[in-house]
Amino acid sequence: MPTRKGSIRLFRLAGINVYLHWSWFIVAILIIQLRADAYVSPIWNVLEYLALFLIVLMHEFGHQLACRQVGGKTNDIILFPLGGVAYVSPPQRPGAQLWSIAAGPLVNVLLIPVLTVLLLLLGGHPSLRGFEPNQYAGFLNDIWLINFGLLIFNLMPVYPLDGGQILRSLLWFPFGRANSLLAASIIGFIGVAALILLAAISFFAFADKTNSIWLGIMAAFILMNCWGGLKQARALSRIAKIPRRAGFACPSCKTAPPLGELWRCGKCGQTFDTFLTQGICPHCGVQFNITQCLDCGTSRPITEWSVVR
Repeated sequence: MPTRKGSIRLFRLAGINVYLHWSWFIVAILIIQLRADAYVSPIWNVLEYLALFLIVLMHEFGHQLACRQVGGKTNDIILFPLGGVAYVSPPQRPGAQLWSIAAGPLVNVLLIPVLTVLLLLLGGHPSLRGFEPNQYAGFLNDIWLINFGLLIFNLMPVYPLDGGQILRSLLWFPFGRANSLLAASIIGFIGVAALILLAAISFFAFADKTNSIWLGIMAAFILMNCWGGLKQARALSRIAKIPRRAGFACPSCKTAPPLGELWRCGKCGQTFDTFLTQGICPHCGVQFNITQCLDCGTSRPITEWSVVR
């Protein structure tokens, strides 16, 4: 996952901090210049990019608010040129994961009738031409197309796009957490291959290389996330086979911790069983009050791990 490094804090809303990465400004200038001929005034180009910013922001807030609704934890939103990242930690249940992910594209779905009504009131209509004689209608028509394009792109069943994560959540019901992530990652690799092929065709077939460059960047981004998902799926599969310790359960996912020296000391680097030693490293004597769940990844005080009687 990307970090806040290089990002500017814009504001805080509903307890959620919104950040903007510095590269957003560079890409904004490039996109506005590429779209210079779309309107009679460059002000419209600026407004169009700001509208894209607003649509992405509402999409990310959809993820955040849905995660809260199912009892998950929310944190920051960081906006990048390629889109936004909503830092959410929904409960490790397929239904909670599904709603937290699906709520983002649902925002784009709800925007379609709103933008359509506004466009019709201005005398225009949703058009694939991207142009209306009325300048206001033409601008709104482009926003309609941008929102629709973002919706279709996000629903592609390629991990880690929303469509790929929705597919993973659906597969979680019959196949379990690890196998669903493994399947979604493999499908994501197929999507990467398709994007690379499309980028190559675009590069050699068209004089404008802009689309092929963006497709290549997107393919690299998806490839890194799919590789990370594949490694996580393998780790989850190994952990699932380990016997469990009776008497404790994760406060977040309610799963009993695995037996064995699986926690690593942050000071001496040695592994130990934190539940056997009550959070004390037997090698250097350091006390760890926070324990990470190896199943869901959340870290909570060891005193909060409920005792199952």
